[in-house]
Amino acid sequence: MTALPSLAKRALKIHERLLEFYGEPVWRNPLPAVDELVSTILSQNTNDLNRDRGFHALRAKFGTWEQVRDAPVETVIEAIRPAGLANQKGPRIQQVLRSITAERGGLDLSFLADLSAEEARAWLMRFNGVGPKTAAIVLCFSLGKPAFPVDTHIYRVTGRLGLRPERMTVEQAHPHLEGVFPPETYYAAHLNIIRLGREICQARRPRCEVCPIIKLCDYGKSQIVNRKS
Repeated sequence: MTALPSLAKRALKIHERLLEFYGEPVWRNPLPAVDELVSTILSQNTNDLNRDRGFHALRAKFGTWEQVRDAPVETVIEAIRPAGLANQKGPRIQQVLRSITAERGGLDLSFLADLSAEEARAWLMRFNGVGPKTAAIVLCFSLGKPAFPVDTHIYRVTGRLGLRPERMTVEQAHPHLEGVFPPETYYAAHLNIIRLGREICQARRPRCEVCPIIKLCDYGKSQIVNRKS
C-alpha cells in the first residue's frame, strides 16, 4: 500500500524526531523464528513481563519445542500460566507446532529467510492463532524482514498522530503503516513509537506537554489548548 507523499514525509519526520529523543533502539537478541512465534503467542493480551515469565517457564519445563508439541496439554497450560489466558494459549501453541510439523516435517523455520517478506507472512498466517501482528513480529525481529507490527500502543499513537484513518482496523493498519514508513525505518520506528505510547502518549491521560513530537501532532496540540482554557 502506497501512502500519500505528504503523509510519508510526516511519518519520516516523526521517526527522525523520535530517534533524536530516544536514540536508536535495540530490543533484545533475536530469537529463532519458532521461539519468536511462541513468545508472541504468549504475549497476546498480556504485558512483556508476564510473556517472558511464561516463555522462560515453558523452556525450563521442556527441552525442545517437539516436547512442547507432544506433551499433555495440561502440562503446557500449567507451565505458561504466568503469561495469562493459559487455557487458550496452551492448546493454540501446540496446534501451531503440530501444524508446522505436518507442513514441514519438523519445527525448523529457517527456510522462511529465503522467502520474500510477503511470502513468509502468508505462510505464517495460514495457522490458526497467527494474525498479522504475530507474523510481523517474527518477520521483523527474528528474520530481519521488512514488516511493521501494530500493537495497542502503535495503533493508538498513530491514530492520534493522524498517520492512519480514524476508523481503520488494526488489521488494516499493518499494510497501511508499511506504506507510510520507509522499510528501513520499521524496526526503530516500531520500538520508539511503542516506547512513546508507554511513557508519554498513554491511553487515559497522554502527557502531551512533554511529548517530543507535539509539533507534529494535531491531537496533542489540541489537548494543550484545552487544558489551558
